[in-house]
Amino acid sequence: MSGSTHHHWTRRSFLKASLVSALALVGRPVWAQELTPTPVTEGRLTLYNTHTHERLDVTYRQPSGEYDAEALNAIDQLLRCHYTNKVTKIDPDVIEFVSALDKRLGGGNEIHVISGFRSPEYNRLLRRTGRRVARHSLHQFGKAIDLRIPGVGLREVRKTALALRHGGVGYYPRRGFVHVDSGQFRYW
Repeated sequence: MSGSTHHHWTRRSFLKASLVSALALVGRPVWAQELTPTPVTEGRLTLYNTHTHERLDVTYRQPSGEYDAEALNAIDQLLRCHYTNKVTKIDPDVIEFVSALDKRLGGGNEIHVISGFRSPEYNRLLRRTGRRVARHSLHQFGKAIDLRIPGVGLREVRKTALALRHGGVGYYPRRGFVHVDSGQFRYW
């Protein structure tokens, strides 16, 4: 084969070439396109910790999309472990989930937080006393919040959280709360 390039077409190389050609003609398929960014609005929450009886009305994100570090620190403090008083950084994704839930339910609701951050010590205590909490609960990593919203039924809160398809959603009607987290979308 002196001086000439020889290409042997395999089924795989033919399919790759065909796909590349098709994409060049029609553009990227829907599954390959990036999500269209939604306009950013102000991030504001009104929170009430049911264990410490503290309230916080806070704007944690500017309309430009920039987070307010002091406001996030205030949220971290409010959502601290009530048993050990330890504080951790709360994942902004779970904060955004709660905010989106609030907005879908009319906005401006006071979110009653039953559990935010849960220290490993407190999580172990709850497991020992039969509370059926996960050994590696996302609460221990600042990625989960158990909540209720006065004036809004738990079923409605659950249904709305599920419709957002943002993260995990747990339904605990006997205990009077809905769990939301910033993990993968799933429900129980």
